[in-house]
Amino acid sequence: MLKIILKAALFLVIAVKAHSFQVGLVLDKGGKDDKSFNGAAYEGIQRAKKELGIDFKYVEATDTQSIEFLHRSYAKKNMDLIIGIGFAQADAVKKVAAQFPNSKFAIVDGDIQGPNIKALLFEEHEGSYLVGALAAMKSKTGVVGFVGGMDIPLIRRFELAYKAGAEKINPKIKVLSQFIGVTGEAWNNPPKAKELALSQLNSNADVLFAAAGASGVGVFDAVQDKNKLAIGVDSNQNWMRPGFILTSMLKRVDVAVFETVKQAKEGSFKAGTERFGLKNKGVDYSKDEHNDKLLDSKTIERIENLKKEIIAGKIIVPDFYKK
Repeated sequence: MLKIILKAALFLVIAVKAHSFQVGLVLDKGGKDDKSFNGAAYEGIQRAKKELGIDFKYVEATDTQSIEFLHRSYAKKNMDLIIGIGFAQADAVKKVAAQFPNSKFAIVDGDIQGPNIKALLFEEHEGSYLVGALAAMKSKTGVVGFVGGMDIPLIRRFELAYKAGAEKINPKIKVLSQFIGVTGEAWNNPPKAKELALSQLNSNADVLFAAAGASGVGVFDAVQDKNKLAIGVDSNQNWMRPGFILTSMLKRVDVAVFETVKQAKEGSFKAGTERFGLKNKGVDYSKDEHNDKLLDSKTIERIENLKKEIIAGKIIVPDFYKK
């Protein structure tokens, strides 16, 4: 009798484990250790595992050509939810989702539609406007810089709003802007980023915004070498060079991933588009113990007022997508 009970208990444990909620995460070329965009997504899925008890598998799509295969592989394994990170995965997600209508898919930065697809989009321009204003407030030379990763509309969106925010504070400010490249390699090329950053610093820029994924480390190295300031992106990167990173433009990919997993697990997942901006704290700027000496109370007050005006619609931030 005892053996029967033990076997039944073991079967129950195996059955429960077999039916645990499974999530497949497909990161882009930057990988989970980019301390930026992909890193934030990985933090979100880890939080979901800890707080929601889900199981997950992840893979880094180092080859763009493999993205479709990776999504299809997860779909064939009957994952409960499959999440793609990055605009480059849009075509693959749309194609595979159509082939597996009973699976749920989500994508960050991919503006695509489907009956089983949730698009997670961010108002990056709102946060970029705020850090542009901060750059202008801290600049002593009247020249600031922007180092973008891949030259695509998404990063042009960062650039345009950053410039607008800086000009809000100082209409005569000069904004230097350069991009690392036109392929996915641009997200993981710190040496090239440092080269561009040094050229801007040598042209009198004293605050640089790095919207370049893992390449941003090169910008941080450059400002530390020259005793200037940088602005991080996506995750809170203040800790990477305390005293040299003015702030980070937060793009809460971690929150988007966690909330989407939660919705799917609880049965409230709905296909369509969900947007994250200043109003729902999907984007913001960072302040912590690593940069508190760089942001005095008057600066914070001014930035918070700008934030309120954007949320209230009193300031319309220029959007590259709507040019």
